[in-house]
Amino acid sequence: MNQYRNTEKDIHKRIYRFVIGCFRDVVKKIPKYTENLPIIGQLSSSLTSIGANDQEADAAFTKKDFIAKYVIVRKETSETYYWLSVVRDTEFIGSKVVDPYLEECSEIKNIVSSIIQKSRR
Repeated sequence: MNQYRNTEKDIHKRIYRFVIGCFRDVVKKIPKYTENLPIIGQLSSSLTSIGANDQEADAAFTKKDFIAKYVIVRKETSETYYWLSVVRDTEFIGSKVVDPYLEECSEIKNIVSSIIQKSRR
């Protein structure tokens, strides 16, 4: 049970804000050169997968399905962290913009990992 439902700590709201912010502040600002398009696509895919699988987990009928969806969220969060690091380290977008998203991505991954562990008990 989500003890933080409908609060600022609600994981669903937090993930949604993270996804929207990343699209607004990072994805949309990466220069649209041919060589950057795969990075834009990969980052977009991993971000949308985080949000979609979080919503599917919230609607899961079984514990097994709930855990499976959050395992995907955790994997996609790791991939998103990687692509955000690439964006920062290639200097497409400055670290002042990207670093807070890297931090939030890491925190979301830790929260989701905790949710998975507690759900397996």
